[in-house]
Amino acid sequence: MNIQLSVVQIQVGPKIYLKDPETSELGKRIISGSIEMINEIGFESFTFRKLGVAILSTEASIYRYFESKNKLLLYLTSWYWAWMEYNLVFAVANLKSPKEKLDRAMNLLTAHNFPEVHQDFPHMRVDILQEILVYESSKAYLIKEVDSENKIGAYLAYKRFVGRLSMIILEINPRYKYPHMLISTVIEGIHHQRFFAAHLPALTDFVKGEDAVSKCYTDLIFKTIATKK
Repeated sequence: MNIQLSVVQIQVGPKIYLKDPETSELGKRIISGSIEMINEIGFESFTFRKLGVAILSTEASIYRYFESKNKLLLYLTSWYWAWMEYNLVFAVANLKSPKEKLDRAMNLLTAHNFPEVHQDFPHMRVDILQEILVYESSKAYLIKEVDSENKIGAYLAYKRFVGRLSMIILEINPRYKYPHMLISTVIEGIHHQRFFAAHLPALTDFVKGEDAVSKCYTDLIFKTIATKK
């Protein structure tokens, strides 16, 4: 990921796409249109044919950017985690306390009120993209092709984000043996609980006056890594 102070640049592994959608207006329409459509009808019902109609283009033109809708989903999820890493880097940049870093990181990870539009990439509705991560992100890696996709770096942004949080965990408790496992479990759990809260409320808990998902996982992670006196 290339970070600049004046202009934010979020980079996705080049082997995920055939042509970088950030390099053309059509590419940006493909991205914005796919975010809107996947959020509206779900990934299973989403097709390049439907997307082409929605953005006034052709199915063939979309295939010039992505070889499949799975690669497009990988692009969206990779972009999101690179965006999260960018926010994490700046959120903890001036903090010296590892516990304060982790608290700030958990606030970022459990947030669900991102702004609709960022000035540097107005075609990316980060708020909607976050919803897609809750509903669809597991479909990017719970697939038979996961090993081949991993070899081309399709999950690098996600792994890098987990790695950064794991390093914060080890700053607090260098003896904790499972930092990556803990962080990835927390991330997936947050997504599941957001989904349950919206659709299967008997599988989660509601506490008046608080964001129960944020409070639960923040408590969980701090208590899990706490050093014994």
